[in-house]
Amino acid sequence: MKTAYSSTVPKELSSGLIIFAGVALFFLLMEFLNLSHVFYLRLLNVFFIFYGVNRILNINLAQGQNNFLFNAVSAMITSFIGVVLSLAALMIYSYARGGDHYVESLSQTFMFGAEPSVPIYILCLLFEGSASCIVVTLVLMLCRNSSFRAD
Repeated sequence: MKTAYSSTVPKELSSGLIIFAGVALFFLLMEFLNLSHVFYLRLLNVFFIFYGVNRILNINLAQGQNNFLFNAVSAMITSFIGVVLSLAALMIYSYARGGDHYVESLSQTFMFGAEPSVPIYILCLLFEGSASCIVVTLVLMLCRNSSFRAD
């Protein structure tokens, strides 16, 4: 069945790439404006995850996919793709900007017991990003509960 959303790229990947692009552009804008040290601005990344997950749910519903479990898994895959790509890009960017020394400037607002290394910093952000994926998926799935069938 061909729809307006059919393409050769899986829809979860394309929505995950949109999340990644939003997070990356926002991060680069914060770097350019010298605001990357402001922790509260980094919390706005969750809006890019909301957008990507909402987009995939709209696509699935437009294609007639109204199974709750199918949509929950699709939304989780989408958000996790965006988070993993963002963290991979952050790791590359961190090493390009000085590695552990650069991460120290980013992590001043996080609670680390010592000076974090790039892999430890990325691992912590992976846990944070995974939690965001779960929360955003659950919130949007519950908000759209009447659109899905459970069996």
